[in-house]
Amino acid sequence: MKLKSLMLLASLAVAADGAQAQGQNDVWKPGKPVRLITLTTAGGSLDLLARLIADEISKQFGQQVVVENRVGAGGNVGVQALARSDADGHTIGMVTVSTHGINPSLYGAAMRFDPVKDFAPITLAAELKNVAVLHPSIPAKNVSELAAYARANPDKIMFGSAGTGTSQHLSGELVKMVADVKMVHVPYRGAAAAIPDLLAGRIHLMFVSIPEVRNHIAVGTLRALGVTSKARSPALPDVPAMAEQDDFRDFDVRGWFGVMASAATPRAAINRYNTIIATFLKRPDISKRLEAIGLDVLTSSPEQMGEFIKSEIAKWAPVVKASGAKVQ
Repeated sequence: MKLKSLMLLASLAVAADGAQAQGQNDVWKPGKPVRLITLTTAGGSLDLLARLIADEISKQFGQQVVVENRVGAGGNVGVQALARSDADGHTIGMVTVSTHGINPSLYGAAMRFDPVKDFAPITLAAELKNVAVLHPSIPAKNVSELAAYARANPDKIMFGSAGTGTSQHLSGELVKMVADVKMVHVPYRGAAAAIPDLLAGRIHLMFVSIPEVRNHIAVGTLRALGVTSKARSPALPDVPAMAEQDDFRDFDVRGWFGVMASAATPRAAINRYNTIIATFLKRPDISKRLEAIGLDVLTSSPEQMGEFIKSEIAKWAPVVKASGAKVQ
């Protein structure tokens, strides 16, 4: 009698597992490709991350995953396409600190989607830490000394960025707000265009991704003042975080990337994507590969990502307003 009962329980468990798996599989139509929308041209860190994720999803699903590079308007073009995609689980997309942190204030009514209501969060994926680097002609060894120098020399320091409204630009604006100093912003068309002028001393300061200036820091042509996130970066373990320094205890600026779907995407699809992507990114070989291009793995639950996005939008709104930056 006991044996029959155990066999019945085992059969019910197998049936339940099969029903759950079938319920998940019903979300996706056999033979219909999955689309993964990303926001930059091929070759950059976001594109590489997107393609790694797409390859893993393809392996797990046993079907094609097509990466679409939809470029323009600070990422808004691609994210708008994601918001308008069918909520059937077959389309997901990358989002960034720009699209779901800075752009809502920067673009205002010109942004054709709601960064919260029009999306279903899946997971945060990675963060890209910036570092404050200074030309050696300015006598400051950390951001506290930089702030003191800037107060004594208003508008003398010129800081470059990859463009108006970028996280690099707004990092400088946030320093101006926190330290109550005056500095002049000089926008460029990408960080690669600004760095030669920084090395030549035509501008004095940049907040830039670590991989782009790590070699210049190593040889002493640029001085690292602090990493802009609250924690130090494994790529520059001897460089303090700005939050470790006086007057900047709450300073925390990170470029980040995440994955979302359009609103009303089935929860079964969201959960499966979350499990696949988070498990994949936490693999030691993948995290090391991402660290090599300056990305640190950053995963979350869908709910955690949703709350994080709300906090990012709230954080950047006053900084964008103070900067006077606006895109119509």
